[in-house]
Amino acid sequence: MDLLNIFIDGDQGTTGLDLQNRLRGGEFRISTLPTEVRKDAAARRDALNACDIAILCLPDAAARDAVAMIENPSVRVIDASSAHRTSPGWVYGLPELDARQGERIAAASRVSNPGCYPTAAVALLRPLTDAGLLPADCPLVIHAVSGYSGQGRAAAEAHEAGAGAHSFKVYGLALEHKHVPEIEAYAGLAQRPIFVPAYGSWRQGIVLTIGLHARWLPSDASGARIHECLAQRYRDAAHVRVLAMSSAEPITELDPQVHNGSNDMSLAVSCNERTGQIVLSAVLDNLGKGAAGAAVQNLRLMASADLS
Repeated sequence: MDLLNIFIDGDQGTTGLDLQNRLRGGEFRISTLPTEVRKDAAARRDALNACDIAILCLPDAAARDAVAMIENPSVRVIDASSAHRTSPGWVYGLPELDARQGERIAAASRVSNPGCYPTAAVALLRPLTDAGLLPADCPLVIHAVSGYSGQGRAAAEAHEAGAGAHSFKVYGLALEHKHVPEIEAYAGLAQRPIFVPAYGSWRQGIVLTIGLHARWLPSDASGARIHECLAQRYRDAAHVRVLAMSSAEPITELDPQVHNGSNDMSLAVSCNERTGQIVLSAVLDNLGKGAAGAAVQNLRLMASADLS
């Protein structure tokens, strides 16, 4: 059986480079463009139309241009940019979204890889809105800190060279971050959440938190019930782990780098019954489950589908 030809458009960015590392081993035939023709429109068009599956690791505008170049109806696409995450006709590439999402991805011709922050937020929130434990119009504030590689290759290299290096930087304070519509749509929310992201001084790894007040929630939505809901939802998920919730040994800290290099994600629920407060947390690698790892997971689903 011939290997599927996978063309990576944008292979020199942080996601593209990490993706190539993860695909080493001969599972697929990987193609990229030589440096001298990487930005040549004709060469890109030819490569995009000659592959079985194109993975776009590009800025949004370039990703839209790439899709417009594809004329071969048999070419399937995984877009790692945010260009098509809420677009009609595109399947959202979070296999854990619900029990059937993996099947939808496997059969899709167009898959939009989730954003790193939305992967965490949606994984925490969607089971709760589905179960009625979180009102869709609940006022939410989502805070997340990513390693500095989330800024992209050029900014990451500048940080490592000491130019513009920082220990901590909050951004997105115009409250127009491009990930918010994605979170709202796939978490099942009816009210736009406030999203406050930041960059830390480590290279990769995300910790995301969402605070809840028990008075906002239905009477049966205790911390224990929320934890049970998440544990049940992800009990068979290969890449999502729900950390144990124990009053005797409560979670008091999280390491954002614990899943670096993997495609795994941990979810946690912390609760203080005296104050009526609950915190939902997630940890993942922004280059793993938040980018290249997720693309590989989706690629394998698509490769396994018999579309003949």
